Amino acid sequence: MPVAPAVSPRTPVDLDRVRSAAVAARVLGPLVAQGAIVRRPRATAWAERRQTDRAAGALLRDLRREHDGAPVVLRLGPRRLVLPLDAGDVGALLAGSPDPFSPATVEKRAALGHFEPDSVLISPTDRRPARRLLNEQALDTSEPVHRDADALLAAVDREAAALLAEVDRTGVLDWPTFAPAFWRTVRTVVLGESARDDHRVTDVLWTLRRAANWAYLHPRRPRLRAELADRLHAYVRRAEPGSLIAHAAAAQRDRGVDPVGQVPQWLFAFDAAGAAVLRALAVAAARPAVRERLRGEARSGSSMQPYARGAVLESVRLWPTTLVVLRDSTAPTTWGRRELPGGTSFAIVSAFAHRDAERLDFADAWSPEAWLDGRADADWGLLPFSGGPVSCPGRNVVLLVAGRLLARLSEADLVLPRGRYLATDPLPATFDHYGARFHVPGRG
Repeated sequence: MPVAPAVSPRTPVDLDRVRSAAVAARVLGPLVAQGAIVRRPRATAWAERRQTDRAAGALLRDLRREHDGAPVVLRLGPRRLVLPLDAGDVGALLAGSPDPFSPATVEKRAALGHFEPDSVLISPTDRRPARRLLNEQALDTSEPVHRDADALLAAVDREAAALLAEVDRTGVLDWPTFAPAFWRTVRTVVLGESARDDHRVTDVLWTLRRAANWAYLHPRRPRLRAELADRLHAYVRRAEPGSLIAHAAAAQRDRGVDPVGQVPQWLFAFDAAGAAVLRALAVAAARPAVRERLRGEARSGSSMQPYARGAVLESVRLWPTTLVVLRDSTAPTTWGRRELPGGTSFAIVSAFAHRDAERLDFADAWSPEAWLDGRADADWGLLPFSGGPVSCPGRNVVLLVAGRLLARLSEADLVLPRGRYLATDPLPATFDHYGARFHVPGRG
């Protein structure tokens, strides 16, 4: 990535009450309604019908023009929230993490504390380095292909084949069909073969995540969290070869960090990958050229699968799985001619940054090639796995698994009745993955 500015040359502008209310209602409200930790199906269906991301983007573009690209500041009760509207300001925020822009925000600690209170994502500054190193070592963060890729991809291939057989039998692929097969894959990849059918571990995590949607408004469930930790500790002790948790167990000996504090985040992150795969598959079903290119990579058997990875990244760019990227300042920071006090909150609205037609000539187009030729990775405003020093350490292993699954599923002859909306550019601003329902031609 290019070097981001250390401070912004633009001075943040306070919004009046009317504009603040508009941002709260048209930008932040739909994001909160859909759920930050677990998507709410009814809310995501409503968001697609209303194309809420398009309305939010239009408002934020108007504000950027009105204020010459400066960040805008709104008050939410006692909290001051700054929205950067320029990619350079986004870069300054991400490059300055974790200090002075901490990812361990008040809201994030309240939410993630329900199921992963020791996650590196919300760790205090003194504990972050050791936990980050454990993540990087176990997930092979620096490598495009994980050292256990053969075992991980074998799990993907097995579950993809079983899922395709079921689709061939029933004639239908939808979220209720896809999700169980996907979670069998994830449990095998993360925890080992013995976890393939351990539905309880992911059911407990799902229950805790649903509570986390309400952050500090929902009481904690310590017994469930203790059960999740006990189950994960059992898998750490097994350390099955070919699983990510086996590498976490090995890293534990080197780093002195309990991997059980980090594993819930890995499972949580894969949930977003499932949504990205299904959306990318929908585009492939609507565009024969995309489908054929994915099928070619599936036939090649290559671990890299560059186009499939680019397609997953493009799915996340077009329809972000992290709706908003949050930071809290740990000290006073200077932005233009203004000093913002420590404790100021910042929020990057992902859909706006990813679909900025004034910056990107492919803003509303399907363009995996932008990830292959380096254009997308060179842009600080594109953050499918966040960015800067606290970017997601699991990016490459998620892309390895999700890309392979997408390539395998593209081998099926699937039709998406609503595919006409995806067959050409511009693509819709909001896409409810729960509502995607494919069928085999002539059946379903």
